[in-house]
Amino acid sequence: MTDGELVRQTLQGRNSAFEDLVSRWSARTLAFCHAKVGRAHVAEDLAQESLVRSFRALGTLAEPEKFGPWLRGIALRVCLDWLKNKQTGQVTFGDLGGDRREAEQFLAASDDGPAQLAERAEQLRQLMSEVERLPDELREVLMLYYYQDVTYRELAETLGVSSATVNARLTKARSLLRERLSRASR
Repeated sequence: MTDGELVRQTLQGRNSAFEDLVSRWSARTLAFCHAKVGRAHVAEDLAQESLVRSFRALGTLAEPEKFGPWLRGIALRVCLDWLKNKQTGQVTFGDLGGDRREAEQFLAASDDGPAQLAERAEQLRQLMSEVERLPDELREVLMLYYYQDVTYRELAETLGVSSATVNARLTKARSLLRERLSRASR
C-alpha cells in the first residue's frame, strides 16, 4: 500500500493506517532528527513530536503521495525550533547527561575487561564527536544511511537528491571521518 493510500485512509478515520505510516517513516524521521541535532536522546523526542504534528496537520497535505518529503519538512522545522531554543539558553535535563544511554548500551554488549571497555568508550566518544562535527549535509546522509538499512535510491528520494549525490556525500563523510580519527589516534 502506498503512502498516499495510507494518508487517504487515515483522513477517512482509519487510524491504523497512520500507524502503518509511522512504522514506515519513524526510523527515517529519527535518523533525520539525530543528524540535525546530534543527540540521540533529543532526536527521539523531536521525531515523536514531528510525527504528532504530521498527524494533526494531515488534512493540509495537498499531495498524499508525497507524505515522506512533507514529514521531513515538519521534522526540519521541529529540529530548527529546538536548535533555536537551545541557542537562547534553554537546557533540558537530558542535555546535562550527554548520550549516556547509548554509550551504556554499547559498552554493556561486550564481555571485555575494564581496560578494553574504557578503550571502546573512548573510541565511541571520539567517533560521535567527529560525526557531530561533519558539515550538515554529510552528517545527515551518514546518520540516515546507518540508522536504517536503505538503498542509495531510497535515501536519495528521502533527501530530494540523486543517488550519485548520496554516494558522493557518504564517500566524503567516511573519508573525513577516517582522516580525522587517524589524526586523533597518532
